[in-house]
This record gives sequence, structure tokens and C-alpha cells, in this order.
Amino acid sequence: MTDSEKPLLVKRYASRRLYNTETSDYVTLEDIARFIREGRDVQIIDLKSGDDLTRQYLLQIIAEHESRGENVLPLGVLNDLVRSYASQATSMVPEFLATSFEMLRDSQTRMMENMTRANPLAAMPGMDAVRAQQEAFLKAMTGQAPGRSPSASQGEDASDAAAGEDLEAIRKQLAALQDKLSKIDK
Repeated sequence: MTDSEKPLLVKRYASRRLYNTETSDYVTLEDIARFIREGRDVQIIDLKSGDDLTRQYLLQIIAEHESRGENVLPLGVLNDLVRSYASQATSMVPEFLATSFEMLRDSQTRMMENMTRANPLAAMPGMDAVRAQQEAFLKAMTGQAPGRSPSASQGEDASDAAAGEDLEAIRKQLAALQDKLSKIDK
């Protein structure tokens, strides 16, 4: 088992400080949350007693996020969780939640795979025109005339002369507009 497959071992000292055994430094709850978001499993052990404290710290992370207004768990779900502790359903709830989250993860993975395989925007009406405009803009910004390859040589065809004339006409119009604007300011 590689290091990234093994849970990251965090030891809790008597002072309640959390110690990352891999990097030999102290970590916070937010650091632990970041490790988990990055896909790493974490195990938190009390140094003195050897008790596994992972569950209580993960619940604390969730409670802190919920208290800051980052509400992921709807009120109804929280009520149902509390009710499940007082009923015979407690044996079914963990399996149900685990299966539900596994299905959610699988669905998200499949959705991301489908989006990368086939770009859904490509099928939208008008996307060909948008793509053509983007290509024309990029060619204009890189100094290429539309329809030319980057390796085309200067003076290759009559379109070069026409493009030069168009550019000169635009410059003259811009100069005329600037002249009119300067007269208005006075």
C-alpha cells in the first residue's frame, strides 16, 4: 500500500493539538478538511489512550462548516438523522448513507467523463459562428489575415493588398474621428 493509499495518521496530544505524522508538524481542522477534499483519508488517534477520534473530528468539521452558513445538509435530513438515533433504523442508516454517497460520486464521475468526451456546447445553435468569430479574432491579434495559414509568405496573393488597403482605410477613419473629437473638446 502506497503512502497516498494509507490514511494520513494524525495524533492528538494532551494539549488537544493535532500532529501530522508524515510532515512532522501541527495541523488544524481546516488542514484536515483540505486533506480530505484532496482525496486523502485521515485517521486521528489520541496519543495517550490510543482511541480513534476520527469520527468526532469529522463531525466537528461538518458542524463548523454548517455553522458558517455553508449548509450542505438540509434541515429535514438533520432531523431524520437525529430521529434515526432513537429508532430501530440506526442499523440501516449508515449503509443507506454510504450507498447514497457512492452513487452520487459515481454519477458525478460519469457526468464529468461525458462532458470531457463530448463538448455539450458544440451542439448549441450558433456555436459554429461563435467559433469562427473566435478564430478570426485570434488571427487578427496574431497578425494573420483571415483564411491564411501562419506560414503563408508576404505578397502571396491579392488578398494581402486588399487587407493592407482596408487597414489603411481604417487608420484614416480613426484619424478623422480623433480630429473631430479634438475639435469638439475645444
